[in-house]
Amino acid sequence: MEDPETQPGEDPVVKPLNLENQFAEIPAESMKKVTKSGKSSEAAESKVSTPANSTRKRSDIRNGSELTSGFARSTVSSSLRASNSVAATRRNSTGGVSEKSSASSARQQNNASITAGKKPSTPSATESVRRSVPELRRSSLPSVATKSTSRTNLSETWKSVPASPVARSLSTSTASDTIIQKTVRKSAVKPALSASSSLIKMTSSSLDSTASSTSRKTISKVPTTRSPTVSSGLRARSLSSSLDRSSNLSGRKKAVTPESRDSRFIVLPQVEIKAGDDVRLDLRGHRVRSLNASGLNLSPNLEFVYLRDNLLSTLEGVEILTRVKVLDLSFNDFKGPGFETLVNCKALQQLYLAGNQITSLVSLPQLPNLEFLSVAQNKLKSLSMASQPRLQVLAASKNRISTLKGFPYLPVLEHLRVEENPILKMPHLEAASILLVGPTLKKFNDRDLSQDELALAKRYPAHTALCIRDGWEFCRPDHAADSTFGFLFEQWKDHFPPGYLLKETSIDKPFEEDACRCHIVFVQESTLSIDPDIILKYKWFLGERTLSNFTAIPDANGEVYWPKHEDTDKILKVECTPLLGQTEYPPIFAISSPVARGNGIPKVVNLEVHGELVEGNVIKGIAKVAWCGGTPGKGVASWLRRRWNSSPVVISGAEDEEYRLTIDDIDSSLVFMYTPVTEEGAKGEPQYKYTDFIRGAPPSVSNVRIIGDAVEGDVIRGVGNYFGGREGPSKFEWLRENKETGDFLLVTSGSSEYTLTKEDVGRRLAFIYIPINFEGQEGESVSIVSGTVRQAPPKVTNVKIIGDLRENSKVTVTGTVTGGTEGSSRVQWFKTNFSTLNGENDLEAMSTSKVAKAFRIPLGAVGYYIVAKYTPMTPDGESGEPVYVISERAVETLPPSLNFLSITGNYTEGGILTASYGYIGGHEGKSIYSWYLHEVENDTGTRIHEVSGLLQYRVTKDAIGKFISFQCAPVRDDGIVGEPRTCLGQERVRPGSPRLLALQIVGDAVEGTILSVDKRYWGGEEGDSVFHWFRTSSDGSQWEIRGASASSYMLSVDDIGFFISVSCEPVRSDWARGPIVLSEQIGPIVAGPPTCQSLEFLGSLMEGQRLSFIALYIGGERGDCFHEWFRVTNNGVKEKLSTDEFLDLTLDEVGRSIELVYTPMRKDGVKGNSRSIISDEISPADPVGLDLVIPDCHENQEAIPQKTYFGGHEGVGEYTWYRTRTKLNELAWTDISSSSKDVDMCGQTFSYTPSLEDVGAYLALHWLPTRVDGRSGKPLVAISNSPVIPAPPVVSSVRVEKLASGIYSGEGEYSGGYEGSSLFSWYRETSDGTIILINGANSKTYEVTDSDYNSRLLFGYTPVRSDSVVGELRLSEPTEIVLPELPMVEMLALTGKAIEGDVLTAVEVIPKSEIQQCIWSKYKKDVRYQWFFLSETGDRKSFEPLPSQRSCSFKVRFEDIGRCLKCECIVTDVFGRSSEPAYAETASVLPGFPRIDKLEIEGRGFHTNLYAVRGTYTGGKEGTSKIQWLRSMVGSPDLISIPGETGRMYEANVDDVGYRLVSIYTPIREDGIEGQPISASTEPIAVEPDVYKEVKQKLDLGSVKFEVLCDKDHNPKKVPGEGCLERRILEINRKRVKVVKPGSKTSFPTTEIRGSYAPPFHVELFRNDQRRLRIVDSKNEVDLMVHSRHLRDVIVLVIRGLAQRFNSTSLNSLLKIET
Repeated sequence: MEDPETQPGEDPVVKPLNLENQFAEIPAESMKKVTKSGKSSEAAESKVSTPANSTRKRSDIRNGSELTSGFARSTVSSSLRASNSVAATRRNSTGGVSEKSSASSARQQNNASITAGKKPSTPSATESVRRSVPELRRSSLPSVATKSTSRTNLSETWKSVPASPVARSLSTSTASDTIIQKTVRKSAVKPALSASSSLIKMTSSSLDSTASSTSRKTISKVPTTRSPTVSSGLRARSLSSSLDRSSNLSGRKKAVTPESRDSRFIVLPQVEIKAGDDVRLDLRGHRVRSLNASGLNLSPNLEFVYLRDNLLSTLEGVEILTRVKVLDLSFNDFKGPGFETLVNCKALQQLYLAGNQITSLVSLPQLPNLEFLSVAQNKLKSLSMASQPRLQVLAASKNRISTLKGFPYLPVLEHLRVEENPILKMPHLEAASILLVGPTLKKFNDRDLSQDELALAKRYPAHTALCIRDGWEFCRPDHAADSTFGFLFEQWKDHFPPGYLLKETSIDKPFEEDACRCHIVFVQESTLSIDPDIILKYKWFLGERTLSNFTAIPDANGEVYWPKHEDTDKILKVECTPLLGQTEYPPIFAISSPVARGNGIPKVVNLEVHGELVEGNVIKGIAKVAWCGGTPGKGVASWLRRRWNSSPVVISGAEDEEYRLTIDDIDSSLVFMYTPVTEEGAKGEPQYKYTDFIRGAPPSVSNVRIIGDAVEGDVIRGVGNYFGGREGPSKFEWLRENKETGDFLLVTSGSSEYTLTKEDVGRRLAFIYIPINFEGQEGESVSIVSGTVRQAPPKVTNVKIIGDLRENSKVTVTGTVTGGTEGSSRVQWFKTNFSTLNGENDLEAMSTSKVAKAFRIPLGAVGYYIVAKYTPMTPDGESGEPVYVISERAVETLPPSLNFLSITGNYTEGGILTASYGYIGGHEGKSIYSWYLHEVENDTGTRIHEVSGLLQYRVTKDAIGKFISFQCAPVRDDGIVGEPRTCLGQERVRPGSPRLLALQIVGDAVEGTILSVDKRYWGGEEGDSVFHWFRTSSDGSQWEIRGASASSYMLSVDDIGFFISVSCEPVRSDWARGPIVLSEQIGPIVAGPPTCQSLEFLGSLMEGQRLSFIALYIGGERGDCFHEWFRVTNNGVKEKLSTDEFLDLTLDEVGRSIELVYTPMRKDGVKGNSRSIISDEISPADPVGLDLVIPDCHENQEAIPQKTYFGGHEGVGEYTWYRTRTKLNELAWTDISSSSKDVDMCGQTFSYTPSLEDVGAYLALHWLPTRVDGRSGKPLVAISNSPVIPAPPVVSSVRVEKLASGIYSGEGEYSGGYEGSSLFSWYRETSDGTIILINGANSKTYEVTDSDYNSRLLFGYTPVRSDSVVGELRLSEPTEIVLPELPMVEMLALTGKAIEGDVLTAVEVIPKSEIQQCIWSKYKKDVRYQWFFLSETGDRKSFEPLPSQRSCSFKVRFEDIGRCLKCECIVTDVFGRSSEPAYAETASVLPGFPRIDKLEIEGRGFHTNLYAVRGTYTGGKEGTSKIQWLRSMVGSPDLISIPGETGRMYEANVDDVGYRLVSIYTPIREDGIEGQPISASTEPIAVEPDVYKEVKQKLDLGSVKFEVLCDKDHNPKKVPGEGCLERRILEINRKRVKVVKPGSKTSFPTTEIRGSYAPPFHVELFRNDQRRLRIVDSKNEVDLMVHSRHLRDVIVLVIRGLAQRFNSTSLNSLLKIET
């Protein structure tokens, strides 16, 4: 910032150009008005501050004849003004700064002047070489100063010419353009207002230097000064003469006249004045025609070449510029093509071709570093050129571009300008440009991209850009898919395989790590075609979103491709090459949308099982998994086995991808199940893969070996590991070695075991294993040879025990002895309790070791197992290993038996018989004894159970005459039963002599008792023994009781006082008699208790009969016995009737029983036990009517006849009433129904109520008596004594009935003879209960009047009989309160729309009837409303009330959207009644137009506060509403947009001080409907008080210092931080700002940057970093960092305050700082 003449540098982030201001100002040459005395540059400065002034001055210089002779005409390029604008953070769409930064002041002071001839200081060559490329990009291109030459004093002065800012919005720029065009047409030129005294040429960053080309007429005698960059060859020439020649050619260069240079569109470079002469060439306006001209001295070292405003028409010679970075060829004669020579300019970064006659850029090669290209104001019809990989700005305004066909691939293009081209007529050109360029495009035609166009571009197919480049006519997105497909189809159709058409070409939406399938379908034109099938080859490519730089994806040659993680946000392209037969046709392609990120849930796309499905093989399940953005993990694998026609079963342990097939898998199908799992734990769906059925392997055997010792006599066994399915009948062979030949000869086959024999000793054996599977397939045999067979020691085998294992039997042990002799071997015998051998400890020796092999089993071995110890021995005494053998079962004894059996004893009744026997057969157990009786000797006999198990038997009476036998079944102690044996007695059993062993009398010595004889007889079968009963008196006299010869005797009254005894003579059945025995006496006999021995009824058991009884008494002398009669009911309840001698049966006893209880009583008063007897049920008598009488009868009074019935319980008799006008005699009673014609039947019930018809007639009753069981008796007839008497007149049920509205009828039921002229009346009952007679109302009907309303009506009925007898007045019950009709609502209508925010009003329609009209006018009180909403719960729909919504109007709310509304209307009259509700229902409520109300901004008002916009939204559910924050100057209607601030919250900063914050809120509904934008603003933002106080203090001081940090590394990719910053001192005073590097121990403080406050000086802030600031002036810029936002704000406000004082502006008031 030390040299105020230099201009601000480039944006450190983007480009070294201020393109936006250049677009606006470059072609407008500025002229200063200078007086002869030489006014200061400040005066001229104010006159070039606007574009209008600039244009006016430009028009002044058009007429060269009007220039005065005292001044040379000087033309200053308007790019000079652009160089004074402020460099911004970002370049605009054409490389310039943003609107915010371009709005800096255009008034810049000229702070330094240099005398004539003095050259400006420039950086040395070595310094420019040291500058890196990024530094060159960041460095500012210096401005241009003009060299003024005065004719009067010939002094030369260097001056910096200020420029006016014209960076405006599009509308401002257009307005300025209009002013410029109008002004240019004026030709009034004032010679005195010449810009300077002479033409000045200086090193400048943006000088147009077009004096020679725009105004060729100049004063030739004006002295000129050489440019410091002009080569020596040009120094020999006079610049003035060159200018004169160029002025003569001004007429030919029509395209580059000032009128044709539109400041908005043409971009010209700024001259790099800091570069040395060795790398810079500036020959602007030198009429150079060829780059190969002598003296031009193009060298490879040149980096900055400025050849504007020359006569070049070819680039021949430019190929030498291999290091050129900036090449300005604007305003020459290039027509193109011919740009191929630029191919060597690999380092070229900026190329300026504006203002030529170029018609095509096709020959422009690809320049790898080209970042800026200006081709404005040419004759281009398209932008077709080679791809430029780093081009960021393309300016192509003012051409003839009418198509986008051939638009190049520009992958990083940010700014595109195509103003004033015919293609602007194409609709949605901006959307097409977005599609062609891609996401890097930020500005189009100097405007930010439209959100609508961005949204529209997203709706086009992915391949749209390719179609546009091929010439497709851009259309609406709705038709783009079909249109682009048709466009591509037309391109491809001539190259399709013959007979085929393309039906579809598309790619599925690609997702990260998921299968993406392309769909390219060819169909045959004819179904009858027999052409071979078409084959499609695929190749996938990956490219950027600009549809460029597609690179082939290795090995992606299938219909499906799996996008990788690094493919995210990139584009997929697939090329499909059809092959038909041997012919390959040109490929077609499809483009995908950008690859989207996956959802993280893996899924199995394909499962395969690799490996041969043969037993023993290892198969492997391979899963192709789409991880879909998740981290690949290890899936869960398992194997299942599925047999034929069964479900799969999990194989235990098979949980890896690999599995070895086993024999269990043969003939089964395996299932491989795989579940993908990411590292994050997300599980996908399991998938299955079935294999074919597993086959068995061919039969084979391995590891064949011989098991066993090769010793004579041993058994060896050949074994091997079989493999190959289920083993079948494999073959085995044993071969023996031939000692002489060495060959092996077959010994045996068929068994895997072999017993070595004596012949095998000293030889080897071979075992051959031939495997055969279950199907009979034979595998390869395997053999093994054993060692030499050795001779065995003495050994015995096959040892056995032979013989009967019974007691005393002889057993022998045998065995095969090898290596010894059987005769020499020894045997020892043992016994054991165990069936198996457990060692010698359990053996008990029964013999010593002997040579004898036989052994007799002793009795002690019974129950034991026999063990033989066989020790083989040789004759010489060598013994072998003993062998034990145990018997198969324990030793058994002989079967139990008897050797004799006999019976001894007396065979007479009572004798004792004893059985004896001899037992053999082991130890006797509990033998079985049984005694039997036999009728004859050879019958089976009957077992005597009482003596079972006994050896003795006492002969009983049952055995008399029978034979006795004894049977014994021998039983051994082990339970074995032997053969039973029986012994029969020698004779039959004889009976004993008859005799009585005991005799006694049993019974009580009481009269009436039966005595019986109890005796014990012995002596065979008793016959008819003889009994005699004796009576003995007290004196001992005894006599036999006559007739008492039985075994029992009843004591009679004659026995009282005597003793009784009995004698018995025993008699056997065979009439043998024994001795007579007399019993003991019992007595004396006493009298017994009085007793009734029998009791019987006497008489008939029928109703009406008399019943008596007969009783038999015993028990001494009879006394006064008594009896009682009882009635017994069905439930057993007794009712005492009488104690008479007899009982008369009545109706009460019918169906019940009679019980007679008789109590005997002896004469002495002793009472005996009562005895009772119960009869059967008493039967009823025949039904009879005894009497029937009819009382006097009155009308309407029930007549009940008096009757008498007999004959059981009366049933339902038959009653018939007759009416007769004459009284009948008794003879006519028998057949009353036919006795007279005037007899009428009038009833059939027992009682009868005479009616009106019966009045004056006689009543007769015919009665047929009937018993309850239905039996009837004879009928009985009775007749009344007098006619029926009429009743008094009475009325009942008096009531009022409503016939119609307002009409009532009185009703009543008359009774009491025939009615005469009854009387009627009506009454009115008031609310207080008073009843008033209504005059004139004397009929049955009554019509209400208004007086009756709100009262009750009563009807009066006075009955009058036909004979004028008057009855009592009866009043009806009061009616309901008489009220008029309810007010009715014919219909309820709703006004308004069912839209949110609208008001619905319910309007009721009144019926047109006269009554309703009257009721509404007289009696309506009010109308009530209730609003409801439709509620849906499941399938049920119902209307729910809306609380507090009870008016006729209802404002539709947000929550009502989508619901139906219903209004209910109920009318209430003055009587408090309510009508039936009327309803009106709406359709579903629609959302309202989006609107925002009560919008306001909340916040405190200081620059450090947070502000929030709040408002009330209505209009459906709010979507993504738009909010934009802006600044507004107080008193100015202009709004300044705050970029990037679109949220509801905004944090203010120093830039907002003095402005009002404005928020524009555009409400947007959820469905995208946009409402009217509403704005709200704050009060002007003030400086925060603490900051204000500190700033004011420092401004008062006028000079302050701050410690700051400076970032010396300007690499834009580096993230700034304190670790890479250096300490600096920021010095601020009233004139300038300095950045000083502090001194150290080895160095002094140095001033790195110094600058004044002259425009375009300003301070910028960083919104993303509250501690950073940037100070920018005309030459340099510096980024500083402080430790806090507070300090940054203080620094910025202090600098701005001092700068505003310096510039004498009134912005101090804006900062609210007092000056």
